[in-house]
Amino acid sequence: MQYITGVHALNLTCSLLTCGDWHSPAIQWEKPTYRSTEDSLFGEYGIEYCSNVPGNEGTYAVANHIRALLDLLESGNYGIAQGMNKDYICNDDYTEEIFSKVLLMKELPNWNSIDLFIGKEYGGRWLSYRDKV
Repeated sequence: MQYITGVHALNLTCSLLTCGDWHSPAIQWEKPTYRSTEDSLFGEYGIEYCSNVPGNEGTYAVANHIRALLDLLESGNYGIAQGMNKDYICNDDYTEEIFSKVLLMKELPNWNSIDLFIGKEYGGRWLSYRDKV
């Protein structure tokens, strides 16, 4: 299934109690970023349906904020994901879920960069979780 992700998904509302992003007026909505669930470790996890995609009519499959950030990490887009914890998620209730999904990326070639990124975002909580699991 094709779905909208990345910075575009972060600028759409989702069912999570997360902040997302607020730069939507500066986003180019004519060609949002799409990925396929078949090409990801996460399958259909975190995919929702949204009918409010600026400049587009209809209903679209869209990554929720956690999934959009996981997709950014999986593809190595750390610059866009920077601020994941405090700026985009803004809710500690999702931390363990995020950590469990991040660990699924352990076999990726960019794992060391992902691990370092999450360590900077979540500090000792990530290190404790990672080492415990």
